Amino acid sequence: MRLSFLFALFLPLSLSAAVRHVGPGQTYANLALAVAVVQPGDTIVVHAGTYPGGLYFSNLQGTASQWITIRSAPGETVIFEGGGNAIQLSDPAYLRLEGLIFQHQTGNGFNTDDGGTYDSPAHHVVFDGCTFRDISATGNNDLLKLSGLDSFVVRNCQFLNGSAGGSGADMVGCHSGVFENNYFENQGSNCIQAKGGTAWIRIEGNFFKDGGQRALNLGGSTGLQFFRPDTAHYEAAHLQVHANIFVGSWAPIAYTGSVHVEVVNNTFYQPENWVIRILQETVDPTRFLECGDNSFINNIIYLDHNLNTETNIGSNTRPETFLFSNNLWYNATLPNWTGPDIPTPDPNQMLNLDPLFLDPANDDFSISTGSPAAGAGLTVPDPQLDFLEQLYGMPRSAGAVEASPAVGLEETGVEAGLRIYPNPAVQGFSIDYELDAAMDVTIDLYDLQGRKLKALYQGSQSAGPQHLPVRVEVMDGLYWLKMRMDDQVVVRTILVGKR
Repeated sequence: MRLSFLFALFLPLSLSAAVRHVGPGQTYANLALAVAVVQPGDTIVVHAGTYPGGLYFSNLQGTASQWITIRSAPGETVIFEGGGNAIQLSDPAYLRLEGLIFQHQTGNGFNTDDGGTYDSPAHHVVFDGCTFRDISATGNNDLLKLSGLDSFVVRNCQFLNGSAGGSGADMVGCHSGVFENNYFENQGSNCIQAKGGTAWIRIEGNFFKDGGQRALNLGGSTGLQFFRPDTAHYEAAHLQVHANIFVGSWAPIAYTGSVHVEVVNNTFYQPENWVIRILQETVDPTRFLECGDNSFINNIIYLDHNLNTETNIGSNTRPETFLFSNNLWYNATLPNWTGPDIPTPDPNQMLNLDPLFLDPANDDFSISTGSPAAGAGLTVPDPQLDFLEQLYGMPRSAGAVEASPAVGLEETGVEAGLRIYPNPAVQGFSIDYELDAAMDVTIDLYDLQGRKLKALYQGSQSAGPQHLPVRVEVMDGLYWLKMRMDDQVVVRTILVGKR
């Protein structure tokens, strides 16, 4: 499992925590009855059945140490059917939803908002292993609607058959969130949209198939009354699109009124009209920055026909500020293709070289060491893990799947809320993480060949948030940082020197 760096998801339960069973013949006949009595630390287990949608819950909140969990019973199918929304949450906090199915809603499939109190957002909500599918609407309706939600995770979920005019997942004014290891298929306008001041979102390790007009709409157009914060001067900023696979869609990537967005180490297969769109839908030079200062690095783009232009550029944008580097472009139908139309030069572009995917007909976009993309990527700190959750090699490959995964520094699947900053580092950096219990901690620095260079820290630490400043005295370059907490191990790269 990828490391969600936003916050630790250890959820200790108090001795008084209850397990509340929902369903026919259970203590609670429906979810609303269980929610009415739920307490922080409780788990609501919903048993097999189809339950009516149209539910609304306000202030459903656990605490930082006692989350509330709503999940399906192990091995049982739980469906919330119909309703305007299957469930609408207003001002939730410290809440997990696991293994639930939402289908045939006429508004939004699942809706989470901050209750209109923009200064106190909804926060700490996790969707894990849920399915959002078959919406019964054709307009601007979303399978998952998130408004004013901070510090959230959407992982291992499926988004199937969205509205023709809507998104699989739509964010308005959301911050510090993660979409990882999800599957999107047959969406209308977008798979994921981020707008209304949305910032610091990581979109990593997802599969997008037939993602609609803009598989990722990185920005958009929002009424000023919906911005969070209301002083934001962009639709979206600081988004990270890492190690995803895109199959089809009119345009996989749309930078729309967004700034400081990075699209790194992705694979794009057979886009229909464009690969990239650079747009500005909200035009107000006194308030909003023009779309710019974004990057497109280490990607593989496989075309099966000649596009009119690979990059569609709208007015009121700053395409000259975009960074392109180490992208592999291949047009399978034009052996003499002269290359893509992009707004700034790519100094290390790989042109019309077959990436040699293993089995694209079966959605396997792995590459071997014989691929021209192998080892051809620009050295970057992130992403650490490829689409298959393998460590990128040194040097890394272009695309979503690493040809030569790093070995010898394997992780053991720890979630520790790890944050390393600044990265790149010059003379030192800080490591923030969180422990759910007292642990022995060691932190060591390795070179690219997996040889230990020096011990950075060793000691016992108590439970809770940790802050560890580290000084480094090594030559400029890229290094492995290996952190062991008892029997748990996490590995990250640190770039020393100016990037």
